[in-house]
Order: sequence, then C-alpha cells, then structure tokens
Amino acid sequence: MLTGKMVRVRMARSTLVPIYLNPSDRQWLSLAEQLCFAFDDAAGKTRGELEETLAEITGDGPAQLVHQGLAKLLEDRCEYEVFADAPPDSVREAVFRLSTEAHAEAARTKAEFDRAAVIAAAAAELGINPEMVDRSLFADLRNEQRIEKYDPIAPEALLYRYNVSLAQAILLRAVGMEVRVWNETAPRYRQLFRAVKFHRLIAAIRPGDGASYKLHLEGPLSLFSGTQKYGLQLALFLPTLLHCRTFELKADVLWGAEKKAKQFILTGADGLRTHLPDFGVYTPPEIANFAANFREQIKEWSLTDDPAPQLLDGTIWVPDFTLKHHRTGVEVFVEILGFWRKLDIESHYKRLKKTIPGKFVLVVSEQYRADEADEFASGDGVYRFKRTPIAAEVAKIAAMVSGVGK
Repeated sequence: MLTGKMVRVRMARSTLVPIYLNPSDRQWLSLAEQLCFAFDDAAGKTRGELEETLAEITGDGPAQLVHQGLAKLLEDRCEYEVFADAPPDSVREAVFRLSTEAHAEAARTKAEFDRAAVIAAAAAELGINPEMVDRSLFADLRNEQRIEKYDPIAPEALLYRYNVSLAQAILLRAVGMEVRVWNETAPRYRQLFRAVKFHRLIAAIRPGDGASYKLHLEGPLSLFSGTQKYGLQLALFLPTLLHCRTFELKADVLWGAEKKAKQFILTGADGLRTHLPDFGVYTPPEIANFAANFREQIKEWSLTDDPAPQLLDGTIWVPDFTLKHHRTGVEVFVEILGFWRKLDIESHYKRLKKTIPGKFVLVVSEQYRADEADEFASGDGVYRFKRTPIAAEVAKIAAMVSGVGK
C-alpha cells in the first residue's frame, strides 16, 4: 500500500479526486517495465544495492512520486533476510568493546589504532574468522538486508495495482463509507457480505432501488475517536468490492494534517481492477449437480439459481436457490451447506426459523455432524445429505414446510 507522502490527489471543492495512472499509457508502461526488470534481477542483492539501481531509474523529476509509489509496491513483494555468520548484535558488542579498549591503549602509548587487530580479537572471542566478523557486523541494518525472494508481477498489472493502492491510501483516512452494488449474482453478494464480516466492519445492509443493495460501513473502532486502525479495515475491504461490476462507493475522509472533512467517490466506471483471485463465485459440483437434477426431475417446482438476498434481523442472507411452486406461487429458499462453506449452523438455523419460518430448506452435508448438534438432523426445514443432495427429498421438505403439500 502507498504511504501518505506518495498519494497523488487533487481537490474538487470538498471532494478528493485521485490522480490515477492510465495502464495503457506507453510512458507508464515503459517505466513499469524498467522497475519490474530491476526487481526481477534483484535476488541476492542488498536493499542498498537495489536502491542505487532504482535511483537511476526514478530520478528526481516531476513524476518522482509515481516512481516511488511503483517501487514501493514492488518492494512489498520482496522477502528480505539478514545474512550473517553470527548474530550482528553480539558481533557489534564484542567489536565495540574491544575497539574502546584498543583506542584507550593507543592513546596511552601514542600508537596508531589497529582495526585489523580488533577484528581478529573479536573473531577469536566469538569463535569465527575475521571475514565473518566483517560480514556480520552490520548485516541487520536495513540497507544490508538481502532480498531472498521476489513475487514477480507484469508491468500492466503493476499499474492497476498502483491505482487500487492509491484508493486504499485515501480510505485509510476514512471514518465510514456507503457502498451501493447493483445486479450481482447470489455468489457475488455472498462473497461481498462475507468480506464485510471478515474485516470486522460494522455494517447496515438494506435493499435499494433498481435491484441494488446499500451497505453503510464503519470500522470496528468507529464508536471511538478517529483512528486509522479501522480505516485500514475499510481499505482492505476495497479489493473484494472491485470484483463487482456496477457499484458506487462514497467515503467520508478526514484529510491532511488538519483533518478536514472530505469526500471520496469511487465507481465501477473508474476502471480499477482488483488484484485478489476471484474465488468467491466458485460453484461446487454438488450444487451444480443438484440444480441440474432438480430441474430435470421435479415438475411441481421451478428452481432459480440467482435468488435475491434476504434481510434477517439486520443482516443479509444469500440463499443458493429459490423454489417456486407452480400451482400456488409459494416460494421457498434453499441453501446447501457443505465442506466449502463453514458457519455456525445452530445460530443460522434459529435465525431463519425466527425470521422466515416455512420459507427455507437448509441442505446440510453429513460432514457437519462432527461439529454440530444432531438435533438439526431432522429439524423442520433441514435435510442431511451424504454426497449429492437428492432433488426429490428437497422438494418434499419444501412442500412440507411451506404447507403446499397439505
């Protein structure tokens, strides 16, 4: 993530407008290629040696902040190690102590200070050779740390990563934000709401106009004085939001040394791309097979695999399917819980039972038996399966809980 000094924004009244890079611009691509090449060749070098190389590339021109920002993102992809033959602090203690004694003796006898003799004496005391003493003396200082590993990135991807980091650096100063998301799939909404919980954000989620949902987000410390600790959580949430196609983010930000109130706006039209792998919309084969079997075998119900999120006690539940009974029009929501999705089934079941009784079927893998109470093995609206859920059994339970089978 970019540091505060690297953030490039302009002001439009009370709104912060980030100065993003155009990832297709030849100038920026050329710079990114040079920096990536320098890091590709950096394994085994010290930080100091790498910084000398970077200084030749970045220079001190008007675009220096961009150069520094891109280099910072590449540095974050490195793993550094201290290469020393003996603990540097122990080596320094011995060398400095013996050096003090040698300086005092040289002053008393009016002789010249003999550095080599001090190094040799320290080596004998530590049980290593003099060359090892020299290598280890300052090996733990920042510029002497060596690059052990580097996770490479393509130049264009680096420019996209810069833009996301720029937005995240602004959100570090956020005290809260409101997000609106349109027309996403059930797995995507589930991924989004899971990220809210994972980052310990306080969220009020409500349906909005035009098949959208509004999320009012605050950090875990939002009830206290302003702090970047929860701004960090808001910033870390951003890459997950960027998986969505159509969204609008509005953040209230305390900007600058005087912490003036500003607003930051980001939409899908800004073209930012997340760097996170998109595992959130993975559909396990058990779910896909169940849907295909249900549509083929069950004639009394229709199955929709893109259900709308449901409000439950101030939170949002995203089922996997909606079943609609052809004769009565009754709807029942279905959620399949296998090894790929972990949650507290007991609390989840009680919430559904309290909020939407007769409108849900939880299809639970037998693998949960080791962790969950057996009372849910035959509860209303619960169906246990071993490998693949049986469509006829789910339809039977849906009819029973909704009353259409009476």
